[in-house]
Amino acid sequence: MDDAPEKYRAPALEKGLDIIELLANHGEGLTQGEVAKALDRSPSEIYRMLSTLVRRDYVIRSLSGDRYSLSLKMFSISQRHPPIGRVIESALPRMRAITRASWQSCHMGMESNGDIVIVASAESPGNWGLALKTGTVVGLWNTGSGRVLAAFRPQSELEDLIERHRPALGEPPFDREEFSDHIARIRSVGYEKMTSATAIGVTNIAFPVFDPGGRAAAVLSCPYLERVDDLKVPTLDEVTEMHGQLAQELTRLHGGAPANTGTLQTARDQRAPSGG
Repeated sequence: MDDAPEKYRAPALEKGLDIIELLANHGEGLTQGEVAKALDRSPSEIYRMLSTLVRRDYVIRSLSGDRYSLSLKMFSISQRHPPIGRVIESALPRMRAITRASWQSCHMGMESNGDIVIVASAESPGNWGLALKTGTVVGLWNTGSGRVLAAFRPQSELEDLIERHRPALGEPPFDREEFSDHIARIRSVGYEKMTSATAIGVTNIAFPVFDPGGRAAAVLSCPYLERVDDLKVPTLDEVTEMHGQLAQELTRLHGGAPANTGTLQTARDQRAPSGG
């Protein structure tokens, strides 16, 4: 019976799992040679395994074709697993609760192979509001979600994100200097508050939700609409503070490091900059 584990081994499967586990620890990606060296395997057998994993969409290649990294397919599959599903289910009620308290919609965005995708959305409770549908693809350099996701990435990941990104509908041409200025400011204060670059009269608020590695795994955003009627609702500064607190709570649910969102006093004093 002691030989049972060896008797029923599946070498090909183990090689594939070894590659997936290795790439999970290298967000910047690895070359075929680096994978082979790390796993003490021949380049030819690693090439066959990588080709299969790419074909099945578990692994993606860089635009230059020389580096391999994990796609979000594993994440998508993991959401079907009950423990992960419970984490997501616990986030959505909190998002719905904040919409009731703020009278504003909110949504959560993630990056998938260079696209910025809305993965969860909660509408405001009033008669009108602005909410993005789940599955919507938004811009990288002209939205709060895109800028915050980019701001809290290692430089190598940021460069790869920019290379992979395909402009969303209506997204303007990329201005690297302006984009760098925006994400530098976001890093200094810990979040984004910007005049919308896609709709008049909207202020976008966006906070990072960190993973255990300290990078932005997701972004909690609110397209703030100011009311001018007699209904008394929270102010822009109050709604900003609410979302900052919720982002930190979601970070803890995600098992991440505490969100470095700067001081809320700084947030209150900061004027909403132009969205470019």
